[in-house]
Amino acid sequence: MKFTDGYWMTRKGYQLFSPFEIHDVRIGTNSITVYATHRHLENRGNTLNEPLMTMEFSSPMPDVIKAKFYHHKGQFRKGPNSFDLHVTGNASVTIDNNEEFVSLASGNTVVKITKRNPVKITYTHKGKHLTGSGTRSTAYVKGDDGVHHFREQLSLGVGETVYGLGERFTPFVKNGQVVDMWNEDGGTASEQAYKNVPFYVTNRGYGVFVNHPELVSFEVGSEIVSKAQFSVQGESLEYFLIGGDTLKDVLSNYTSLTGKPALPPAWSYGLWLTTSFTTNYDEATVTSFVEGMAERDLPLAVFHFDCFWMKEYEWCNFEWDERVFPDPVGMLQRLKAKGLHICVWINPYIAQRSALFDEGMENGYLLKRADGSVWQWDLWQYGMGIVDFTNPAACEWFKSKLGALLDMGVDSFKTDFGERIPTDVVYFDGSDPQPMHNYYTHLYNKVVFELLEEKRGKGEAALFARSATAGGQQFPVHWGGDCEATYESMSESLRGGLSLGLSGFGYWSHDIGGFEQSSPPDLYKRWVQFGLLSSHSRLHGSTSYRVPWLYDEEAVDVLRFFTKLKLSLMPYLFGKSVESSSIGIPLMRAMILEFGDDPTCDYVDRQYMLGDSLLVAPIFNPEGEATYYLPQGTWTHFLSGEQVQGGSWRKETYDYFSLPLFARENSLIAVGNEDSRPDYEYADGATLHLFALQDGAVATADIPSAQGDPRLSVQASRRGNTITVTSEGTADSGWQLLLRGISSVASVDNGLATAHEQGTLVSSVVGTASIIIRL
Repeated sequence: MKFTDGYWMTRKGYQLFSPFEIHDVRIGTNSITVYATHRHLENRGNTLNEPLMTMEFSSPMPDVIKAKFYHHKGQFRKGPNSFDLHVTGNASVTIDNNEEFVSLASGNTVVKITKRNPVKITYTHKGKHLTGSGTRSTAYVKGDDGVHHFREQLSLGVGETVYGLGERFTPFVKNGQVVDMWNEDGGTASEQAYKNVPFYVTNRGYGVFVNHPELVSFEVGSEIVSKAQFSVQGESLEYFLIGGDTLKDVLSNYTSLTGKPALPPAWSYGLWLTTSFTTNYDEATVTSFVEGMAERDLPLAVFHFDCFWMKEYEWCNFEWDERVFPDPVGMLQRLKAKGLHICVWINPYIAQRSALFDEGMENGYLLKRADGSVWQWDLWQYGMGIVDFTNPAACEWFKSKLGALLDMGVDSFKTDFGERIPTDVVYFDGSDPQPMHNYYTHLYNKVVFELLEEKRGKGEAALFARSATAGGQQFPVHWGGDCEATYESMSESLRGGLSLGLSGFGYWSHDIGGFEQSSPPDLYKRWVQFGLLSSHSRLHGSTSYRVPWLYDEEAVDVLRFFTKLKLSLMPYLFGKSVESSSIGIPLMRAMILEFGDDPTCDYVDRQYMLGDSLLVAPIFNPEGEATYYLPQGTWTHFLSGEQVQGGSWRKETYDYFSLPLFARENSLIAVGNEDSRPDYEYADGATLHLFALQDGAVATADIPSAQGDPRLSVQASRRGNTITVTSEGTADSGWQLLLRGISSVASVDNGLATAHEQGTLVSSVVGTASIIIRL
């Protein structure tokens, strides 16, 4: 929201009160409180009839500074007033209070407030300037209409770029954009977003989290071009400045504050196939798809039933349409006997024709209007009401309906919608409907995720969620919503996923082939490459099926190739997922997250790192042309074995069975001995591919079990022409090492070296071992 008219003037209807002069400083045990006047006090009389700004600084954890500014502290606000934070209390800090300034240091991150006017607030990490504000930046904005705001403007340095703010499909770098935190069902082709997260990071190496669930308006270099501005309505503003040595550290600190991503079950990484949205299907149709996939050797892990598993006009009643599915329990048993997991579509809306509507209305489980009547409208479903998740009884009621489906054999839920939440409603617990508009989806997904954990056990819960806000990363997986079957939409989907990853979310997916319209065979095959090299992979559409043989026979081969490739990479992918969940970094990573010191990566948004070792550059045109950037170092094409030196842009043409898929130097990537399912014993019979290990470098690989427990850890180090490999753990059928790009070795202790088409294979390695390889 803009409050200024150019650089000098204030817009009509507003008055800005900014801290100018420090009047007093109070030192607490682990905090400082600063009182600032809005102008110079020439005499005692100036203290009358004047507002005073209160600024509190503290730290909930090392390297995280909490800033809270007040005008009238006693204003009553209904909840939720903040997000659910996982760190309470204050961390140990160091406070310096002298004639020049007062400062608070937490870890290596420091906030300093000058005592000489004009007031300056400066944030640093290890002495490096991060950002700052103060006079003419921090402001209480008084509206002539009685609607008041608080605003902060944090400085942006020369060349500083801003990322994140949720899953945004607009340009990847947010500089120059106006971004409002307001969940909406806008597809992937607009500035609206399903997942708004008031958190951003910059290439200077810090993050800012605005702890307000309500509408937060960001002006990222769009009102004042050298400032990242955010504002909220009301009498106070709270935000956290998050520091760290790297952007990974910043994300780790942020997710420690708001919640780490849960580790999805291993089976969820396999290929998902859906009935699509409006297509006709029954058990015979579903079975034909499942059998068609099996006949063509296309490994399938999950089958998803979209909306019309329930009767039209009755979404949601959570009952199978008996006209189409007369024996749902038997059908699910037959599908699960084929090794499949089952997902069904749901949303938190109860149509008037649903048998549950009267039940929900009579028991007070639905959102109400001010007069006590049920809030209803006809958009999406005729006469629908919305479940009130602030009512504990309504949560248990909702869980009971879904629990019956789990008892039938359903394994997962696609938690669709959750964005179209009205603000003219009354909540059971008295919540303010403004902040609840965004926060609603957090409660919705939490209820469903917790039910899955209760019924299936921790580690087995997986959603396929569309809407979210800060903290929603705890309930994976999330997907990108309604995209079109175009290359442009494929590209915007990737931008959304990379932005979401830089907002604390670990796992993300998208509709392979595009949701709206039907893609031509060319686009389908290129999207298959991208989709199977994503965290999670789902074939889904709106008005047409997405089975590959409906496109052409080559599409079948392409889908088979990349599905099996992903399944064989599960030891690596799941190992990096365990890391993502424990640290709080995404599996699909924007280049800047891995190469923060390379300025070329600041704007790169058509490629990504899958984990820390694999670079993926999807192809976005029918000519098969790939334009991508390789940072400095030796890179090895994972499929062809070609080694190239990075530090430049490359342009090449690829067929449908390849794309730029490069392994980073000094990488040890575990490849499994299984390519027909995602959940197997990853360490047993694995081959560890060692890529371009440089002198003095160390490469490591941690291979978990399919339950996420440590199983095998391998380390390779190089000194001159000698590579030493050590391992700890167990691998019942042994594992082997593949030296990529090395055609022969002089000798091997405790192993046997043989020629391999992609290098030298060192075999006969079991469990704990120590191997010396002389080149």
